[in-house]
Amino acid sequence: MDDEDTPELAAYRAEVRAWLAANSADAPPRSVLEPPDAEDVRRHRAWQARLAGAGYAGVTWPVEHGGAGRGPAERIAVDQELEAHGVAGVFDFIGVDMVGPTLMVHATAEQCARHLRPLLRGDEVWCQLFSEPGAGSDLAAVRTRARPLPGGGWQVDGQKVWTTHAQHASFGIMLARTDPEVPKHRGLTMFVVPMDAAGVTVRPLRQISGEAEFNEVFLDGVRLEPGSSIGAPGDGWTVALTMLGFERLTVGSGRHGARLDRLVAAVAGDAAARTDPLVRARLGRIATELLALRHFNLRLRTRIAEGAVPGPEAGLAKITTVLASFAAAQLAVDVAGPQALVDGEWGHQVSALPGLRSAGGTEEILRNVIGERVLGLPPEPRVPQPVPGEAPRAPRAH
Repeated sequence: MDDEDTPELAAYRAEVRAWLAANSADAPPRSVLEPPDAEDVRRHRAWQARLAGAGYAGVTWPVEHGGAGRGPAERIAVDQELEAHGVAGVFDFIGVDMVGPTLMVHATAEQCARHLRPLLRGDEVWCQLFSEPGAGSDLAAVRTRARPLPGGGWQVDGQKVWTTHAQHASFGIMLARTDPEVPKHRGLTMFVVPMDAAGVTVRPLRQISGEAEFNEVFLDGVRLEPGSSIGAPGDGWTVALTMLGFERLTVGSGRHGARLDRLVAAVAGDAAARTDPLVRARLGRIATELLALRHFNLRLRTRIAEGAVPGPEAGLAKITTVLASFAAAQLAVDVAGPQALVDGEWGHQVSALPGLRSAGGTEEILRNVIGERVLGLPPEPRVPQPVPGEAPRAPRAH
């Protein structure tokens, strides 16, 4: 996909600009900061509903699921125009960019009909119940247990952690162990969990930035209705890999990352910094990374629009985006001085971006995946970890 507008795309972009000019006066401002209170969350969700109604949320979603059925070029044009107007995009990025596409791949027609349109409009916010205190980098080691009930359905007991937007969510997409007697990757199932179900407790986790974007979630005897699983029992790891691919693509898209134009403005606005050769060299390296990422993401989104599911290469976008954005924030703070740590978004980026190094898989895990599955390098020897409830196994021969 080219980076230049075709006549058709230019016409579409003009439509988006005209709509934003007429509708964005009451839109929440664009920011990497979390909405500070319930009223601001309500405002973000209402704006998401307006975007969806106009076809500017879920731009590449199929029409039958409430989307606009357009291509990646239009999706990028909408993102660029929202940024240029200084207004927010969708609030529930987990639902729109991660859960929704995963449901389209693995859920039943009934599940898609029930969940996708309310999700896209922001009527129902979603969260991702994956990580656990003892299962972060090694996600397949989850211990949250789902046991079948005699009359159908499941009972869930366990704990999840680092759950973004759990405090706002109507539903969570949850990975749980349903068979402890088989190798760990084969004993997992994915579920839809109503977050208002009896036995679900959400507790905020305060971050170094002062926000409580993340939460820990406790599931004590939570009962799920029959038909709550996404995919067949035991196929949870396959569903999880699909969602992790979309998560890495989302993090790597730059939604949470640094904007190059803001970084250039920060450097250019300081007379000493803009003539300092070391600062200029740092800026050049970061700009190269961010520009390369922009074109890499264009390629990835083109493949997704053509029906592909993001694979291990999405991890490369995720790693590079987070590292380049963190370097950009550090440069901006170095130029502006200590006050930048407490004023504005650069200080937030410095404190929040290190946490994103673990989102969608830690940097170390993703580097191994990229080396083995993208570059074709031989895997490093691994000592197999025991499945919960199973005796340790002997190492594999290499």
